[in-house]
Amino acid sequence: MRARLRRALARAPLAPAALAGVAAVLAYAVSVLVFPYHSTNHDEAVYLQQAAMLLEGRLFLQPPVEGAFRPWFFVESARGLYSKYSPPTAAVYALGELVAGSYRYALPAVAGANVALLYGVVREAWDRRTAVTAAVALLASPLFLVQAGVFLPYAPTTMLNLAFALAYFRAERTASTGWAAVAGAAVGLAFFARPYTAVLFAAPFVVHAVWTLRDPLATTFSERTVPSLVARRVATAGLGTAGVAVALGYNAVVTGDPLVFPYQAFAPLDGLGFGYREILGYSQDYTLSLAVRSNAEVVGAFLLDWAPFGALGSLLAGLGVFVTRRRGWPWQQAVLGGVAVSVVVGNLAFWGNRNVLGALPDPSDGLIHTLGPYYHYDLLVPASAFAAVGLLALADRARSTAAARLDGRQAVAVTAALVLVASAVVGASAATATATKLEENAAVTDQYEAAYEPFEPAPPGDAVVFVPDPYGDWLNHPFQALRNDPGFDGDTVYALHDHAAEVATAYPDRDLYRYAYRGTWTPHGGEPVDPVLREVEVASGQSVTATTSFGVPSWAASVTVTVESGDARERYVLDGVATRDEATVSVVVDDGRVTPSGPVTPTRNESLALAGDDVTVEVLVDGGYGAGFTYRVVVPVTAAGGGGYRALTPSQELCTNLRACDESPVYVEGVGPDGSWLNASVTAN
Repeated sequence: MRARLRRALARAPLAPAALAGVAAVLAYAVSVLVFPYHSTNHDEAVYLQQAAMLLEGRLFLQPPVEGAFRPWFFVESARGLYSKYSPPTAAVYALGELVAGSYRYALPAVAGANVALLYGVVREAWDRRTAVTAAVALLASPLFLVQAGVFLPYAPTTMLNLAFALAYFRAERTASTGWAAVAGAAVGLAFFARPYTAVLFAAPFVVHAVWTLRDPLATTFSERTVPSLVARRVATAGLGTAGVAVALGYNAVVTGDPLVFPYQAFAPLDGLGFGYREILGYSQDYTLSLAVRSNAEVVGAFLLDWAPFGALGSLLAGLGVFVTRRRGWPWQQAVLGGVAVSVVVGNLAFWGNRNVLGALPDPSDGLIHTLGPYYHYDLLVPASAFAAVGLLALADRARSTAAARLDGRQAVAVTAALVLVASAVVGASAATATATKLEENAAVTDQYEAAYEPFEPAPPGDAVVFVPDPYGDWLNHPFQALRNDPGFDGDTVYALHDHAAEVATAYPDRDLYRYAYRGTWTPHGGEPVDPVLREVEVASGQSVTATTSFGVPSWAASVTVTVESGDARERYVLDGVATRDEATVSVVVDDGRVTPSGPVTPTRNESLALAGDDVTVEVLVDGGYGAGFTYRVVVPVTAAGGGGYRALTPSQELCTNLRACDESPVYVEGVGPDGSWLNASVTAN
């Protein structure tokens, strides 16, 4: 019985199971400790929003107010809003919520699966010892650990690619059509998730598959037999093609054209290849020379900062390639080496590798600085494998040298000492590289924590919260943690502040709040913002009056009040600026007109027509020679039943940078710079 138990334990995959467990624990820890509010890549919110939709059986969102609820990277269509990304990645995260009650539990599952699958792949290509070392190397990669804690598609897609590689290797070793079918299903699903990523990873396998078919195909046609090899190729290609067909079918459902992927519908010029590229108003001529330079920087960052064991791991991987070449290239090892080539060369055609860098001369700019070269995530597979080969080659050389020059006991002692020293050096390299990246992301999280403070320990219930849009008319960009349920009926609903009046009408029975902050939204550096969550009141009557009181500093040369409604705009001059230290101006909305009152003189018309859903009062305090600041009050107002009006508590902003007022307004509370202060309210008449 004991002998049988020992044999069972010897056969059990204890090492990969243990390493997968370590990966799962680390992934969860990174997720909750380093990325509790998500990362600087706002695509996380896209996948989580899509995951919530899948759990409710939705492919489209139907917001109750047009323009107020569009999430980041969602495409507008006649059937509703849909994600620019295909659903497999979101489905993986949805399983975490479905099975364990939290999307976050999917992250450790993916991390553990990647480690276990890499072990299996390397064991097929080399041996068990190399496989264990490769799994450790993957765990020691900053890119692996950082990406393990975020809801992005790169780790899940690599999980599918590794499943394909393992099944393909086993199919070849065992001549199993079943494993070949698994390989086809995995690569088909990977294509559905990220088509180009799957193609680049699979390319060396396809080359091997086609090359090995030369003689069997000749035999098939001459003898009318179907060799096992041909059957395996048919199984892999058939199910792989089925995955492609599913992807094209999904395209037909959401975009209306099977050959138009959702990301193309979102930005038709955001594609592969060279030449003019554009997305959301940002454009660039992506030349071959720019591609080479950009990708050289990306690959260099991978080798120096993000590879297994950091820069030392890149040296070990280079040694591993040299050792493998000296020993000869078994086809499995050659295919894995080919993955490195196809990923590096293939990414030249993708201009995202230019954009991930930010400003090219600044190594601290761009998403690569905090999240790594994630478009090259699949490089971790060959890098981990060959780093393991190189590390073990050094260990074997040290052991054989010690055994040749020393007696048995001395050889063991020296070898043990060398192993300890090598472990310390390699471990220190990995720890330093990883700690640096985690610390940089933790610094961003500190800024997020300050920004989300008004929503702790929980956001207001049975409420609508109006949020600012520092990056344009998008939800979850940047406020990823403030997401809506797919039905826009959750306990807290989030809407863009520019549509407050319409949203308030759509949710008449909910409490209303406005989220604002002082400072500039720059989580990559600088001071954290100072946030506030204010309750918004509703005033209804036959007419409404918005009253604005503000400070006038002693250095003011002139004060101009601009009132806007829709496209209409009228300007007024504040009287007696030299004798004032404050002023109060009111605007009355009545009978379809907006009429200012107070110590102001119109430059043209006394009133303007009410248009749109907002009335804006902008006060320019000008000290001359371009010095000054701007107060800005926005009153959401809309027609109510019975011929009256409904208005909401105005938003209050102060802009101290006259050249960038649309980019850097802040809420006003108390006394601001140069004695500025602002108070705005609305009443019904």
